[in-house]
Amino acid sequence: MPRLRSARGRCASFILVAVLSLAGTPTVVRAATLTLRQDSATKAIAVFRHGAAEPILTQNARADFRPYLHPIVAPDGQGVLTEFSPGHHKHQTGLYWGFTRVNGRDYFHNPGNDYWRRVSSNLLIAQGDAVKWSTVYHLLDAAGQAVMTETQVWTMRDSGNRYLLDLEWKGEGLVDLTVAKYDYGGLFLRMPWRAGMAGGATNSDGQRNERANGQRARWVDVGLKIEGRSDAARIAIFDHPKNAGHPLPWRVDSQMGVSPSRAIAGDWVIARGKSETVRHRMVVYTGAENAGALAAEWQAYADESAQRVP
Repeated sequence: MPRLRSARGRCASFILVAVLSLAGTPTVVRAATLTLRQDSATKAIAVFRHGAAEPILTQNARADFRPYLHPIVAPDGQGVLTEFSPGHHKHQTGLYWGFTRVNGRDYFHNPGNDYWRRVSSNLLIAQGDAVKWSTVYHLLDAAGQAVMTETQVWTMRDSGNRYLLDLEWKGEGLVDLTVAKYDYGGLFLRMPWRAGMAGGATNSDGQRNERANGQRARWVDVGLKIEGRSDAARIAIFDHPKNAGHPLPWRVDSQMGVSPSRAIAGDWVIARGKSETVRHRMVVYTGAENAGALAAEWQAYADESAQRVP
């Protein structure tokens, strides 16, 4: 047991170094206390910093609509990093999960009530240095019958100048399911891109924008100089080393929408009564691109997961 505690301590120190490197500052920032509040009518969950009047992140969880995160406010409060239903892709909803082909049915382009039905939206850890919540939905076939139970468990931490946002996605087959090969599908991020906006997407191998599309990578970092900012607002998405098919291939579209997508590589299946778990981490921060710091942060993420006791 002492050896395990020591390893965890080293991992925590490693993560802190990566945090400071990404922030570009030698100042140690204490973790912020966060609080979850849930709307009793809509079941939406909002994340608040201690003493703040407005949330920094909102989990939308309507009864008849795909769950999604929006808005996500920049850690320094200057701007919103996600976009709901932009004109160029009206079906896209901030940060969300959607498959394009499950038994021939398209849940990516159809976020409404013929495809999704809420089962629950719950607070798991309502206050602290880390907060945690879950959503459970049924994916519906053309006859309105549930074919998959989808569970998303989110954990959020705030260091003041950045957020860590962890997702554990679990899909349970209520019938035999095939997720068919397609150019995208799975976790997807839509930031508020505009034509001519400065910024871009870079993957862990240094491939940028369209050159990163379809390529396997450990992570992709998207930065845009959104309205009201003098520097870039950024979200990096990490692929967990234990995900099937890791490193996953990625969708990077011409409007800087990004998605780690196993379906790009081919069909995969979830048998009836079985489940598949996929994990990702989002690093939400601002400032200059720093591939070296992100590589260290991804390695810390991998090491952290390896040290967990089942």
